Amino acid sequence: MPEPIVYPLDIESLDLEGQGIAHHEGKVVFVEGALPGEQVLARVTRRKPSYDKAKVERVLRPSSQRTRPPCPHFGVCGGCAMQHLEPAAQMAVKQRSLEDALEHIGKVRPRQILPALQGPTFGYRHRARLSVRLVQKKGGVLVGFRERASSYVADMQSCLVLPPHVSALLMPLRELIGGLSRPERMPQIEVAVGDESTVFCLRHLEPLTPADLDRLREFGARHGIDWWLQPKGPETAHPLDPARADALAYALPAYGLRMHYKPADFTQVNPHINQVLVARALDLLEIQPDDRVADLFCGLGNFSLPLATRSRAVVGIEGSATLVARAREDAVRQGLADKAEFAELNLFEVDAGWLRGLGHFDRMLIDPPREGALAVAQALADLAPEERPRRVVYVSCNPATLARDAGMLCHVGGWTLKAAGAVNMFPHTAHVESIAVFEP
Repeated sequence: MPEPIVYPLDIESLDLEGQGIAHHEGKVVFVEGALPGEQVLARVTRRKPSYDKAKVERVLRPSSQRTRPPCPHFGVCGGCAMQHLEPAAQMAVKQRSLEDALEHIGKVRPRQILPALQGPTFGYRHRARLSVRLVQKKGGVLVGFRERASSYVADMQSCLVLPPHVSALLMPLRELIGGLSRPERMPQIEVAVGDESTVFCLRHLEPLTPADLDRLREFGARHGIDWWLQPKGPETAHPLDPARADALAYALPAYGLRMHYKPADFTQVNPHINQVLVARALDLLEIQPDDRVADLFCGLGNFSLPLATRSRAVVGIEGSATLVARAREDAVRQGLADKAEFAELNLFEVDAGWLRGLGHFDRMLIDPPREGALAVAQALADLAPEERPRRVVYVSCNPATLARDAGMLCHVGGWTLKAAGAVNMFPHTAHVESIAVFEP
């Protein structure tokens, strides 16, 4: 076996996966566990023609912002990448990565940098997908996140980013699943924590026995858990107790709303940040009572229904028929059906003609998935000045696609990037959420 390659490196910055970036003999080196400003001894784990991957063997000169990770599983579990960096410094890294993406990909700079949106750094993760594996050499069933860069399940006894009551159930879940009839055919548990209900949605590839169902009910009653079962795709998920089908919900108290959802629906992972993100988006839109507003990629109405409480009318458009149905149901439930209408459409295949056909909008909110909203940006760029919304707020979960779309709006359409800022939706991870404001 060849000797490992180990060399000293000066770490220059962090990438969007939380890896240190350095240069060695003309190649970029991505170093797991290193922080900007540090000098480290790094062991090469992969060599490519244009870059190397490495791990820290020893920190020779630590960063003043390095901190001891509080989680005993950090470094093995893939759930967190940045617990070794102080939370304030994590936020600065994310803000810089947003600015760098805008400048280098979109060739644009915001006129104003918005204050970062931050919240609790632990116990925040109200949505999670826990892997389940029967591993005999580890003593039975493992329940948790996967190991970093691996398909193996981390041997976790607790998790600091999950709500404490969920973290406390990781070990009891091992025992429960291990006692069911076919634990090797139960690959995952989807966790959804609402204000008044915690749902565990069990994916099972074989039918459950009556004894299995009795064990699930007993566990749920003892620990305050609502079980859902998913035998096939997400659409097959159903509650073990039908009377609890509508128990999962989160409040947006500033707007008098209670948003209902199912465990397989997309909702924001961090409810604390979601509340302030909704408030900031509405503030940045500068909604007026007579405004007609578009909410593109509206999901189940997380922004649409708050917008409907402040404006004349809202049109929400979403590619998922399931989420559109959920949004319509909640609009009726909240007494907003006369102000909020929803439609299903593939927003990756739209143009200016389609946008004109919807009628004029005074304001627009865009909240796309990681792929961004290039077709929508192109459509907005192609509108005549008098056809354009007075303001667009773009909520992004990927700085690279936000930057690309900002470049389209600004360089092709002549829009102005008024402001942008980072949002720490996922503390201790390299995930960067952000929000940007455009004016024609």
